[in-house]
Amino acid sequence: MDFTSTVFIVIEIFLFTFALNLLFGYFRGKQKKFSFRWFLYIHLPIPFVVLARVFSHLDYRYIPIFLFAAISGQIFGARLEF
Repeated sequence: MDFTSTVFIVIEIFLFTFALNLLFGYFRGKQKKFSFRWFLYIHLPIPFVVLARVFSHLDYRYIPIFLFAAISGQIFGARLEF
């Protein structure tokens, strides 16, 4: 895999991770803190992000980038109000 395709894949998975956690962060923000649903909305997106990383054959060194996307998505999602 060359550098430009790797960067493109990392950006795609970053945006996927952020968007997915934005949605689940919104749901989490409406739940009682430390409840089962609150815990579920934090951890449910993780397998999808792991599968995206594994199927794209990215190395483990990109995990901190996706972790940042997940945390920021959860934070911003919890602050959304419609």
